[in-house]
Amino acid sequence: MSTHPIRVVITDDESLVRAGLYAIVDAEPDLTVVGEAATGAEAVERVRELRPDVVLMDVRMPDLNGIEATARVLRESPNPPKVLVVTTFENDEYVYDALRAGAHGFLLKRARADDMVHAIRTVARGDSLLFPAAIRDLALARTRERAHNAELRTRIARLTPREQEVLRLITAGLANTEIAERTGVGPETVKTHVARILTKLGVRDRTQAVIAAYEGGFATTGRGGRG
Repeated sequence: MSTHPIRVVITDDESLVRAGLYAIVDAEPDLTVVGEAATGAEAVERVRELRPDVVLMDVRMPDLNGIEATARVLRESPNPPKVLVVTTFENDEYVYDALRAGAHGFLLKRARADDMVHAIRTVARGDSLLFPAAIRDLALARTRERAHNAELRTRIARLTPREQEVLRLITAGLANTEIAERTGVGPETVKTHVARILTKLGVRDRTQAVIAAYEGGFATTGRGGRG
């Protein structure tokens, strides 16, 4: 475990929101705010200059919105930070687009302080912050408007039966230990299945895999997420 604090950049066009997030984050001994930005373009610059571990990214900003800023940060940084989208409403279509662009999860501005710092720590250590029900609702609203992605459907069909089972459980929001218990295999075996799923789907993390499951039609046929 690293003894260095997790370096955070806060991006929001409202100074009061930034101040509130700053107070929450910087109060934790293992977290430190290294910079702030009021626009998406400033966020890209701060990441380039400061190389933070995590960026709290508002989705609705002038100049460059959080979706485009997230895509640029992840594309242009040699060692990109984890991006947590910060939003007022969980059903904001911008959230879904930011997740598709590569954000590792999202936070509500009304979330408790403990939940915020937990989310930062979670993504900093490389885990995705999944909200299966929220992602499901956003994905289903989108896929009603357009046909399922044929390429994703083909990639999902190429998964083995066990990999499809694991993808279904990921989509339902289960962690690796829970998937191991459900399938009767060891956690290391589950990690191997997850890694292969990500590779075969051409996605970076579990959040992206859940989105692929919906956009490929897998999670809307009764084989995907529960509920």
